[in-house]
Amino acid sequence: MELKQLIQGFSKLSTHDKIKAVEANIPQMDNVEGMLKSFWHSDANIQKILSELSENTVSNFPLPYNVAPNFLINGKLYMVPMVTEESSVVAAASAAARFWAERGGFTAQTKGTQKSGQVHFRFHDNVSKLLQHKQSILEQLRSRTSSMVENMQKRGGGITSMEILDRSNEINHYYQLHVVFETADAMGANFINSVLEECSNAMGEYFDNNDDFIKGAFEPIMSILSNHVPGCTVEISVQCPVEKLDHVVSGVSGADFAKKFALAVEIATKDIYRAATHNKGIMNGVDAVIIATGNDFRAIEAGAHAYAASSGRYSSLSKATVSDGIFQFTLTMPMAVGTVGGLTKNHPLAALSLALLGNPSAGVLMQIAAAAGLANNFAAVKSLTTSGIQAGHMRMHLPNMLTQLGATTQEKEKALDFFKGQTVSHQKVSEFLKSIRN
Repeated sequence: MELKQLIQGFSKLSTHDKIKAVEANIPQMDNVEGMLKSFWHSDANIQKILSELSENTVSNFPLPYNVAPNFLINGKLYMVPMVTEESSVVAAASAAARFWAERGGFTAQTKGTQKSGQVHFRFHDNVSKLLQHKQSILEQLRSRTSSMVENMQKRGGGITSMEILDRSNEINHYYQLHVVFETADAMGANFINSVLEECSNAMGEYFDNNDDFIKGAFEPIMSILSNHVPGCTVEISVQCPVEKLDHVVSGVSGADFAKKFALAVEIATKDIYRAATHNKGIMNGVDAVIIATGNDFRAIEAGAHAYAASSGRYSSLSKATVSDGIFQFTLTMPMAVGTVGGLTKNHPLAALSLALLGNPSAGVLMQIAAAAGLANNFAAVKSLTTSGIQAGHMRMHLPNMLTQLGATTQEKEKALDFFKGQTVSHQKVSEFLKSIRN
């Protein structure tokens, strides 16, 4: 329903009044208040935590909390938590995890955990002056932020580099202070942004208090971290002799399966239409682990897709090869995660997820999430190049369709049995229910 007028001071209303305001805007539904309150947590303390995570909270929106067992990563077995409403994602991850556990498991390497941010500014004076003062400016910034990075340095992090970049050939008078950070096991977004804003303030004071520069030479635009994190990457792979892929598909040799699989992945490296869906399949697994552990899946999505396009053409994040009888499937992607601070400790299930994984470091969590991504990618490409994606996908959706069509428990049992060897579609399920009801 369209709002009749602007609501002033909505955030200051009590939860009860916010719910009443929502209810007033859905007159076609009965008992809106009751529905919203039915999803409140029964433990008032937990509900308080959930309500304080965001703004204008009136209820909770539950998603299934799932686990996928049998992930063998660098010789260690994990049961991986996954939060997703897509049943086929968990099924695919579990099946692929067991498949590769029987063939040596996943080999993972965290290649870096560095993030970066920029102070974007314009400089309205002779650029030679800026270059002459460059070293002095950087020394001033390190001194000004030393107390801010002290605790991070104790955990093995801090500022690893600073440089002033001339971007005036792209935008008139435009420059950047580019700062690289090591944030150890923290995601570090708030830390990075705080440091950058302090750098901007310090730069403004430096220019204003130096007679070498004209007044207003420094024009700050914004100070913000970047979600493009090519220095924070993980690589994970599986491999085996092609003979160990025999009978993956009935009547198809492992060599032929591997060859067709590698060709399908190559298509995703060359065709943007296929690459977008191919990478979405990877993120199905990655995002589910990221959400379960209280990390920012939107930042990781942004970084992954920026990385996929960093060559100037959007391409697949994974690669597959067949060489000297060895099949290898590898995923390389950026992933800025944290295992301390923020939601990882505030949300009870996020803390449980990390405990389930053995309270890993940020680098190990990157490997686990990437393994879930590669597992889903393998399962999807395997289905696409063999039986087709819809057969298994739609079978996983059959219970949801039956619920949507109002099937009884007895009708669901009959339908699940009937469609075991059948192609599933909404129309066929609807027709089947009509037939047994008649």
